Formats: sequence, structure tokens, C-alpha cells
Amino acid sequence: MCGIAGYIPLKKNEVDASRLKEMTNVISHRGPDDEGFFIDELVGLGHRRLSIIDLSKDGHQPMSNDDGLIITYNGEVYNYIELREELEKEGEIFKTKTDTEVILAAYKKWGRDCVKKFNGMWAFAIYDSKNKILFCSRDHYGIKPFYYTRKENVFLFGSEIRQLLFSFEKPIMNEEVVRNFLFASVNESVDKTFFKNIVKLPGGHNLTINLKTGKIEIEEYYSLERDLALSTLPMEESIEKFGEDFLKSIKIRLRSDVVVGSCLSGGLDSSSVASIASNIYKTDSGRNFSAITAVSEEVKNDESGFAKIVAENGEMNWITVKPDYTTFKEHLPEIVKAQEEPFGSCSIVMQFLVMKSAKENGITVLLDGQGGDETLLGYERYYVGYLIGMFKKHGFFRGISELKNSNKNNALFTPLTLLKYLIHFSSARFRYIIYRKRHSYLKRMPEYPMGMRFSDGAIWDIFEMQKKELMDYNLPKLLRFEDKNSMWYSIEARLPFLDPDLVKTSLSIPEESKINEGWTKFVLRKFVNNILPKEITWRKNKFGFEAPEDTWIKKHSNEMIKSIEDSDILRYLCKMDEIEKSYDSLENETKWKLYSVALWEKEFNVQPGEGY
Repeated sequence: MCGIAGYIPLKKNEVDASRLKEMTNVISHRGPDDEGFFIDELVGLGHRRLSIIDLSKDGHQPMSNDDGLIITYNGEVYNYIELREELEKEGEIFKTKTDTEVILAAYKKWGRDCVKKFNGMWAFAIYDSKNKILFCSRDHYGIKPFYYTRKENVFLFGSEIRQLLFSFEKPIMNEEVVRNFLFASVNESVDKTFFKNIVKLPGGHNLTINLKTGKIEIEEYYSLERDLALSTLPMEESIEKFGEDFLKSIKIRLRSDVVVGSCLSGGLDSSSVASIASNIYKTDSGRNFSAITAVSEEVKNDESGFAKIVAENGEMNWITVKPDYTTFKEHLPEIVKAQEEPFGSCSIVMQFLVMKSAKENGITVLLDGQGGDETLLGYERYYVGYLIGMFKKHGFFRGISELKNSNKNNALFTPLTLLKYLIHFSSARFRYIIYRKRHSYLKRMPEYPMGMRFSDGAIWDIFEMQKKELMDYNLPKLLRFEDKNSMWYSIEARLPFLDPDLVKTSLSIPEESKINEGWTKFVLRKFVNNILPKEITWRKNKFGFEAPEDTWIKKHSNEMIKSIEDSDILRYLCKMDEIEKSYDSLENETKWKLYSVALWEKEFNVQPGEGY
């Protein structure tokens, strides 16, 4: 796990070595163990290393081989051992034990198709010095970031936005992205950022630069498709197949030459990951596994009691952090700096402090449960799509039976709630009307934001809804938060639910194996039934990973109002007099979004527009 940088002159200019060094050093938090540079007349590559696999100097980057390939790489390819064995059979000779060298050998063997063989998370650039090509790639779901900008004479890329800001006299907001964020909680665009002219390579995509012509090509190499052979599996076979892939995913993500632990909220996903990992880790290393829990000040959303049960059951070294308002206030400026873009809730603060605790306790790798809700129908909004599927697949009477059982094991699945979700996710126009009323303080309403269009009508096809939320809408923002929070403290976060094979299995098995009589994630519950205590496996209340938002926002109100009033961007976008009049009646989410934009503007000196 590391940080990467690239400075590519496009019109016979030279690499600015001092600028490349600055781009690399500004992300030293992503890689405190080593730094390295490669520069020739066409390419400048920088690297900051966080040592995870092969801690020796053999892992130094940028790494080159005898075939004229040079790589700067951030991430982990977990199946590097299997790939190395496959390549050795083909005559490849390896000098190190790193996954980095395996990537170079795989590119030599399979070219750009090599990424289709990788199981992991990555953002890298390979310079093919013989063919004068720069090949860049980002993992299937965009777990690792790849930002870039193209000016007239140079192409720049990096792991963080701050590396690219020097190329602009003044950072300017991307008005479309900021407006959509305020209007519809679209926290993360697939390819845009909150900064004008700084963009992202989408997950599952490659970018290639022909260094002789300067031509840039972007291609998609991964598209999530359903495996029809799994779509008719009986319940027991679905559980077996899911369990096999889930266990394999966790095992391969425990490969490390440093200490591995886990985030543990107390919810089903993190509890499952932590418990299974703990059993494997203790068997392999003889040491107790560590799990870290953030404790909420508000009883209504505090899951620490469940986390304690899981930790004790798994004989884990349980570490807790309980941030109060003072802690929140002290760390907020640093979190804004780390995140680089506005964020939609206080829960990020809780996650940030979990990562801080991992650093303080010497845990370099953390497993986490991101992706479980999206892949196993964990959100309540999926239930309507599930019911529609039951009517379509099994007829009227089966659909009615499922509807009657909808809240049998989930209090949130009442007929009224289901009706609300049906209306909400069936019509983008209906949602648009609601948002217009809720955000009447905006001077100009955006047209249908992308996030709204993603889910329009998708409720009628549950697979398409899941696919869009994984690739385009919901998951990308969670991955951004996780990466920025973890890497700020030089922590590598690994996500077992996002193993590509497991994702395909989870989305392909029948819907009734994921929701059953009101139980969400049914296949997961059945698989861990003999691993987790029953009060965890069969919980009927789901909190989510939440901060004590009511308490913090109430105590922080005066500072929030002042920052909002002082914001040039908000004055440009909003009717400030209307905000001031109605502030107390605004939802917490709206208050926070306005405040987050104001904090971001101040931290990065972002301007509303040209000549403002």
C-alpha cells in the first residue's frame, strides 16, 4: 500500500523533477517507509512506500525489470502467489517476493489484459520504455484512487488531489458536482471531483498514453455480469457457494508481513469478517486477533454492546474509541484536510478515529465490511425490488406471501415503509420534486443529478439496482472515505466483501437466498450461524455505522452557522437570507452538507469560479 505520482510532458518538455518530488512528498502519510523516483526524457514517476508484503529493500519503487518496464504502484494483488507460480511455469524468473514484481511479469506476459487476472485493489502506472507507452489501471471497484489532470503541455496523476493542485493558480469548484452534492447527497461522481479540471479514472478502467503522439485512451476492462448458472441454485447450494467464496476472500486478505486486525462495528458484516479472520489468524500466527470499535455517545445508535459480544466470543484483543464532542471538534480540521472533498455526514469522524487507534496500536492492515450491504441486499430499499422479483418469478400468491412476511423479522419492513420505497425509487421525477422543496435555498436547481438517474426505475430489476449502487452510486463514496481515512494514518484497509469472485456470486445467487421472511443477508446469516453468537447473527435491529450526530451538530451549531455565512461558494450557489431564516428547521444532513462545503472551501482556498 503506497502513494504514487506521475509527471508526463506531452510536448517535448522536460520532467520538472522538483515538482515531481513535491508531488510525491506531499503524500508521505500514504507511504512513510520509503520513497523513490524514476525520470527520463518522457516520464517522471514518484512513489511513497508503506511496506506490507516483503518488507526488505527489494520492494523499493519505482521498480523496473530487464524488459524496460517501470512501475509505480499502490495497492495489493492478493493472488500474487498463485500468479507467480503460473508465470514461473512459463519460465519467468523472479528476484523478489513482492507482488509488484508479479504485476510487471504479468504485464510482460499478457499485456493490458493482465489486470483481468488480478484479485486485489490497485492503482498503478507501468512505463513501457521500449514501446513508449504509459499503461495505467484502477481496480475493479475503485478501492484505490487514481486522480489526474491534463494541462496543455503535461499530464499529471496521483493518489490524492492535493498532488495536482499546484498546477492551478487557484482551485475552482466543479459547480455541477457541488450543486448535486447539496441537492441530492451525491457524494461521489464516477469520474469527476469537486475540483474543476481534476478528474478520476473510474474503477474497472485502464488508461493508456502513447508517449510518441500524446494520445490518451480510456477503456473499460471490467463489467459486473450475472452468472446465470448460479441464479437457480437451491438454498443450501447457495449458502455453500457463498461460504466457500467468502472464506477464500478473507483468507487471501490475511496475506501480510505486518500485523492485521479488523474494524468491528457490531453489525453483521464486520462481525462476520472479524470472527472468521480471528479464527484463521490465531491458528496461523498463534496470536490473538485485534478488533477496533468506535463507541457512540448516543445510546440509540451505539452498537458497542454487540461488538463486545463478538470480541469476547472470538477471544479478540478488543480496542475501543469513544469520541466525544471535544474530540470531534479537535479532529475535524484534520479530517477535512485528509478527505480533500466535502462529505455528507459525521460518521466519517468515527471511522477516522478508528484508523488513528489502529496506528497507535501498531496495526498496519485492517479488514472492514464495506460492500456487504450492496452485495447481499442489506439496505431496506432493496426489499421492494425483491418483492417485485418474487411477483415476476413466482406469481401473485408467492408475492403476497412474501409481503405478509415482510416485517416478520424486520421491524423496518412495514407495508407503509415499503410503499414509500416503491414510490421513491420508481420515479426520479417524484424524488426531484421532493428535493426541490427541501433545497429551495439554492439559487438554481440542477437538472436530474446523476445519482438520481442511476436508480430511476432500477427497483424493477434488483440485479441492475445492486450493480449501479456498487459501480456508480453508493459504494464509490464509501470507498473514498475509507481510503482517505485509513491512508492518512498509513493504514491499509482491505475489504473481503469486494472480492470480485465473491461479488459475482453474491449478486448471481437467487434473491430469496439473500432475503428470506424479512431477514436481509440471509445467506450470510446461515453461513455464520455456527460462528457468531445467535444474538448477533439473528439481530432484528440495524443501526449502521453512525456518529452521535444530534449531539455534535447541536453543540457545534454556532460554528457551523458562522462558517456557512462566511462561505463565498455558498453565497454564489445559495439564497443566504433563506438559509439564515430557516436554518433551525433544516435537516441535520442539509446543515452538515452546507457546513462541509464551507470547510472544504476554506481548507483548500477553493474559488466559486473564474474571476470571482
